[in-house]
Amino acid sequence: MTIPEDILAANATGRIPDGISLSYLAESRDHSAIVGILFMVCFAGLLVLVRLYARLFLVKKLGLDDALAVLTMIVYIVFVVLSVVLINLGSGRHIEYIQYVLSMPTVRETEVLDFVAHILYTTALFLCRLSGLAFYFRISARSSKLRLGIMIVAGIITAAYLPQIFLLIFHCKPVTGLWPYEWQTEPITYKCLSWGLVYSVNSGVSLACDVMMFVIPGILIKELHVSLKKKIKLSIVMFPGVFVIVISAIRVWLVVVGQWASDGSWAYNPMLCVENAEISSTLIALSVPALKPVFGNIFSHLTEYTSSHTRSRSAGGRLRSQSKPVSGLGSSTRDDKRLLNWSKRGHDDYEMMPSEVSIARDAHNRDSTAKTPGIRVTNEVNITRMEGDRSPSQASTRASASSERAR
Repeated sequence: MTIPEDILAANATGRIPDGISLSYLAESRDHSAIVGILFMVCFAGLLVLVRLYARLFLVKKLGLDDALAVLTMIVYIVFVVLSVVLINLGSGRHIEYIQYVLSMPTVRETEVLDFVAHILYTTALFLCRLSGLAFYFRISARSSKLRLGIMIVAGIITAAYLPQIFLLIFHCKPVTGLWPYEWQTEPITYKCLSWGLVYSVNSGVSLACDVMMFVIPGILIKELHVSLKKKIKLSIVMFPGVFVIVISAIRVWLVVVGQWASDGSWAYNPMLCVENAEISSTLIALSVPALKPVFGNIFSHLTEYTSSHTRSRSAGGRLRSQSKPVSGLGSSTRDDKRLLNWSKRGHDDYEMMPSEVSIARDAHNRDSTAKTPGIRVTNEVNITRMEGDRSPSQASTRASASSERAR
């Protein structure tokens, strides 16, 4: 193993104690961490660009959720830049490397950059969650109870974001961006909360927010009046957020290791990778459902119906349907199919109807709904001549007589 020059210089000046091998100090996982972080930001950025293309050129309408996703991406990119800088400065090396090889100005620089980076990290997750809630709010446009629940979750997430930020800003007294090590000497004596305590609390709050965020798609799917098979298929599209919860839980564990392990800084690079993965996977999970206009063929199986079976039954020229009132369940089923078919080309069907729709309301809005795009159900009665020598007038007279007898 080649020993870097900074380690050789520190050893030449006698800064490295006996018993610490130079090869141990030279160990590094920096390259793999940087590659992983750059891959995640590029993949998430690509999906966000495809999402914007779909919304701008196919649906032709941007929503609040799209604007928040773009803002999240901007903050995320800045966080990625700071993550790479921190790795290159040596924040993810062994604690002995930080203590004996890095200069004190460099140690202070890493502490301040870490402070700024995690304010950006917390803000990016907050904006991304708001984007997801705005998306859920849109597709539940006529479910007042669910909308109320989404607004409550938005309030809780906002209330959770504020103490996370305040814990970071006021972690020391007097306020500073530094987070001094025990062996670090400073001209001012700081009284600080431990790094692990603050990050553990923030990670736990973040995990709770992720769980709340991705319970909402479960409620949306549960209210659909479709087959179990379609619910499972829709869950595959709506539930990539389960991975976000797993990643958030892993971060909690890495924070604990980073604070209370003897070589805590060695877990810093994996923690940065997990934090980047948490932001990118949240963006991906909330962007996948919006890609339907672009990848319509991939998602078309979610909106397949049994129209071919209905057409085959209508062959033969006999009476195939009878006039029936449209029930609330039938109307609800149509509305659920609209949810399964959101983001259609040229439309913006980001809404879910209530489960109970009154017949009177359907009748009152019949004229207006006929002019709007969507799925409409019509009732048709086909009367055919059963005997070859019967004239149309005879068939009409017989049908009228039959109707009079039925009365």
